[in-house]
Amino acid sequence: MRSTLSCDYLVIGAGALGMTFVDEMLTASDATFVMVDRHHLPGGHWNDAYPFVRLHQPSAFYGAGSKVLGSNRIDESGFNRGYYELASGAEVLSYFEQLMRERFLPSGRVQYFPLSEYTDSNRFVSLLSKQVREVTVRRRIVDATFFNTAVPSTQPPRYRIAKGVNVVTPNQLPSKVEAHRRFTIVGGGKTGMDVGVWLLQHGAAPEAIRWIVPRDSWLINRETVQPGDAFAHRFMDARARQLEACAQAKSVKHLFQLLEQADVLLRLDSNVTPTMYHNATIALGEIEALRTIGEIVRKGRVQQIEAERIILDEGEVDARPDDLYIDCSASALAVRDTHQVFEPGRITLQMIRKGLFCYSAAAIAHVEATIDCDEERNRLCPPMAMPDAAEDWLRLTHADQQISQRWTQDESLRQWMGQHRLTGANLRTANKGEPDPEMDSIKARMHKVGAAAMENLERLLTHL
Repeated sequence: MRSTLSCDYLVIGAGALGMTFVDEMLTASDATFVMVDRHHLPGGHWNDAYPFVRLHQPSAFYGAGSKVLGSNRIDESGFNRGYYELASGAEVLSYFEQLMRERFLPSGRVQYFPLSEYTDSNRFVSLLSKQVREVTVRRRIVDATFFNTAVPSTQPPRYRIAKGVNVVTPNQLPSKVEAHRRFTIVGGGKTGMDVGVWLLQHGAAPEAIRWIVPRDSWLINRETVQPGDAFAHRFMDARARQLEACAQAKSVKHLFQLLEQADVLLRLDSNVTPTMYHNATIALGEIEALRTIGEIVRKGRVQQIEAERIILDEGEVDARPDDLYIDCSASALAVRDTHQVFEPGRITLQMIRKGLFCYSAAAIAHVEATIDCDEERNRLCPPMAMPDAAEDWLRLTHADQQISQRWTQDESLRQWMGQHRLTGANLRTANKGEPDPEMDSIKARMHKVGAAAMENLERLLTHL
């Protein structure tokens, strides 16, 4: 059984990027949309995330432009104390469900098909009824699935597990934790960090935790990415310190030393040089807690877990009887080659601003709605490949600075940036006409080293 629909844009995926794109287009155009997603609720991978997951960056920088996520409050307790709130996974899911129910569907311009899978040739099929629908698309298909975000609950472990070894995903951890006193975290990424912090918060003894970290990571200091007037000087000063480090660095190694000294980037252990960078953000309180963990194993990835030993790339360690293993080894975002965002009949949503996925999707929508030429659209929206190695910090920072300069020179984008919620504009209330010598001094420092920072980053990149 088949039925036919029509729309201006067929959006594949109702996760954060697809939702943010459509939200911006509803504001900037009169277009109509068909949205297709495998999940039963909008929100993409947030439907599969572990129950204690939170955003890594302030809620002010996440979600859609038309609706505030959370209440823009400052946390007064916990490891994020003193910083803007971090929405929980449940809050994010509720947010996108409300956005669909209260804005998208009532507009009469969005048709939403959950529990459905796009096949090909503008067709999708219901995962329940198996009904196939064809879509007449007047403008473009919008692919919001490029990143194919994965969480441990949807990815089997990449190592062998002997019979009788207790391995759970972070989703299962809260219901399994009471039966165990010792824990081994498998995976050194942000999910592993979240699990470590959660265990410590809930009373696990640091010496009872073993953490297998195949690669250490450079981490963004959350102090440096806070929005609003209260943090304006600290935010801009961090940008100035970053530019100064980029201008002064004599080598890549020296650059990371300067960024660490400037409190822009953090690492778990000052004696271990990180080889990974994934745009992850962390608070000082969290990383200080993680440093108390009793045993950190750095022997590469796990190959096999047996009853009496754990076999890794670079050796093995004794397995501890009755340990609960928490698998955090899935890579959240696939590292893959990028391609043009705007193509005839197609838009592929990708990261175009460093670490800001929703902002990227909103900007792509704004450019689609306000600029007629794909060549110019692509010039303003060059995609960035997801980072993996530590050196990718240089590539992303250089690319982001280039895009920032292009946007500043475009009057429409400059005005849009100054007003859009995802830039933190709704939290800036200070009178811009009032003298601010401190901010003027910071901006002068940035202006002084800006060109030298870009030139030196280019030099460092050529030697990678």
